[in-house]
Amino acid sequence: MTTRLKGTMADIAGIVEQLGKLTVLEAADLVKQLESAWGVSAAAPVAVAAAGGGGAAAAPAAEAKTTFDVILISVQADKKIAVIKAVREVKAGLGLAEAKKLVEEAPKPVLEGANKADSDAAKKKLEDAGAKVEVK
Repeated sequence: MTTRLKGTMADIAGIVEQLGKLTVLEAADLVKQLESAWGVSAAAPVAVAAAGGGGAAAAPAAEAKTTFDVILISVQADKKIAVIKAVREVKAGLGLAEAKKLVEEAPKPVLEGANKADSDAAKKKLEDAGAKVEVK
């Protein structure tokens, strides 16, 4: 039994090391896959105050925004190719022609209903490529 525990602990340490090497987008994709496979949500639960006078103050906290839309506002002409590549990385399954059309028709949503981590990562990637992006 001791050997099994040592083997398991070594495996866990290796997994932790591999997870540490993931990019933000890879980590976000891993979370989505694990949520889907295990039927769980990685979202942090929102605590609601149970105090008698806290009902009105707790309502805004319970309505905290959990999904975000990443909207491509504009693209500099000299950055168009880089932004098209970034759009394809951000929006999985998008072909070259579809990504080009999306970039040319800005302002257009790139991601809709994304979680905070995914929307922030997408915004950073698109801005680094030269796009003006808004998250709503």
